Amino acid sequence: MQKITIIGGGNIGLSLAKGLVKADYCLASDITITRRSLSSLEEEKNAGFGVSENNVDAIQGADYIVLAILPQQIRKVLDELKNTLTPNQIVISVVSGVTCADIKEAIGTDKTVVRVMPNTAIAIGQSMTCMATDEANESQIQAVTEMFETVGSVVLINEDLMTSATALCACGIAFFLRSIRAASQGGVEIGFHAHDALKMAIQTAKGAADLLLQMQSHPESEIDKVTSPKGCTIAGLNEMEHNGFSSAFIKGIKLSAKKAGGLYND
Repeated sequence: MQKITIIGGGNIGLSLAKGLVKADYCLASDITITRRSLSSLEEEKNAGFGVSENNVDAIQGADYIVLAILPQQIRKVLDELKNTLTPNQIVISVVSGVTCADIKEAIGTDKTVVRVMPNTAIAIGQSMTCMATDEANESQIQAVTEMFETVGSVVLINEDLMTSATALCACGIAFFLRSIRAASQGGVEIGFHAHDALKMAIQTAKGAADLLLQMQSHPESEIDKVTSPKGCTIAGLNEMEHNGFSSAFIKGIKLSAKKAGGLYND
């Protein structure tokens, strides 16, 4: 059984650990999670995960080392690990804005590095994970793909698109959640109780997404099916567009991509 060490027990690190176990990819005992304060990992320890406050000790014997930390922390962590990492270990980085080359500069060019960008839906096995690498071989790419496919969908992209993927998929979770919140507020204004409006907005959004996934159709073709001449749907859509709905969404994604690209150097 493969051994995994997750450096950083934050939202993404913990969600990955729990998702892999829930999907029967591995046992909790096959995963070690590190954090500076072990008191924050008491629940995970009781669930059978290995926990450690020592990153160097934690990576020894691991097949995969997942870096699930903030960009501002990575230089210090890599300095800790560089003399312990071995060439047969695969380093998986979920750190925004940090390239494979950046990591290899710190730990050595003989190491294998794969960048992945999951989102918080990883907690329920529905992540959209984008993956990129510079020199990992086909079997290594396949191994990491299989790991993250247990917690959602995976797309292999060019590394120069990783900051864009951060904006569209990782930040994008928040954008779609905000649109659901706005829909529920609109529902309240037209007469529904808040809890009913939120439930209706959530299920409608889920239905829209599932419709595209299962029918493999384009959003506009599905929109055409519910917009009739002089109808209420097209009136609402056009009002949103007149007020900059699509433009604001696109501008937000572009700004998030720009910010994501600069996190490592901030």
